[in-house]
Amino acid sequence: MNTSFHRRSSLRLLLATFAAAALLAPKAQAQAPNYPNKLITIVVGYPAGGDTDVLARLIAEKLAPRLGQPVVVDNRTGAAGTIATNYVSKARPDGHILLLAPNTAAITPHVMTAAGSAIDPSTELTSIVQLGSQSLFVVAATATGVSSVKELVAKAKAGGIVSYASPGNGSPMHILGELFNKSTGTKITQIPYRGSMPAIADVVGGAIPLMYTTLGPAAPHIKSGRLVPLAVADLKRSPFLPDVPTLAEQGIMGAEVGAWQALMGPKGMPADLVQLINQHVNEILKMPDVIARMETIALAPAGGDPGKLAKLVAADYVRYGKVVAEFGIKAD
Repeated sequence: MNTSFHRRSSLRLLLATFAAAALLAPKAQAQAPNYPNKLITIVVGYPAGGDTDVLARLIAEKLAPRLGQPVVVDNRTGAAGTIATNYVSKARPDGHILLLAPNTAAITPHVMTAAGSAIDPSTELTSIVQLGSQSLFVVAATATGVSSVKELVAKAKAGGIVSYASPGNGSPMHILGELFNKSTGTKITQIPYRGSMPAIADVVGGAIPLMYTTLGPAAPHIKSGRLVPLAVADLKRSPFLPDVPTLAEQGIMGAEVGAWQALMGPKGMPADLVQLINQHVNEILKMPDVIARMETIALAPAGGDPGKLAKLVAADYVRYGKVVAEFGIKAD
């Protein structure tokens, strides 16, 4: 009798233990990971005011109330973004230090060959989410008198246009400049700057006649009439400037280059943490006011899962590695 009683007691205890575990499991899952527990920093490798910085501040503003902690932007400029990339790659993978970067991050590792500079984003960073995509444009100072790519090529071959501004060596804009030279037989020399804003200022000011750029920094000057958009370096026209023809439409083939912006973190971030941030950002990218503000820098929202971004980063790393080798692109 006692044996039977003890067996029933043991069974009830076991069932109670399982029941308690079942009740606690969802709560534990909801609390995992224990994040965030302090201020979050989004690191940007470019100066304040450029597309990447503007986007970072927008994401930070929307992410803070969702995560219950302040989110700040840290501009660590220089070396075509590699200072910021290196810094984040060495941070603890706990989600409190993140990187917001354009596809320059997949190009500069091939350009910056010094020890510690060549960070492969496909293996040394964690892909979280693609934020958006941007078209690159060919813009000329109105003072050049150039109004088409045909006129640009003719003037360049005649020695009237000898240089162009870019946000830095290894940027997508630099890649476009090299491909444009190859496709047109021109020899327009790159003048690298530390970001788009100082570069565009010199083009508007007359120091440099030409620039390859995303639309955001150039848009106010196009509107004021001080810059002329000559072409978009995409497979199709941009919805933000639909009257501007593509390079291909003007007979320039093989010079298609676009730009993307993405949120990444240090290598080794836990999958559940990555998924948590990814989910929040995907929801942010669907907010009407966010879409409207992204339109001001001609950035089309992207979103998607971390795997989508990881594939994009890996593919661009390979593609641009070949381009950098072909043209012998090196650091400043």
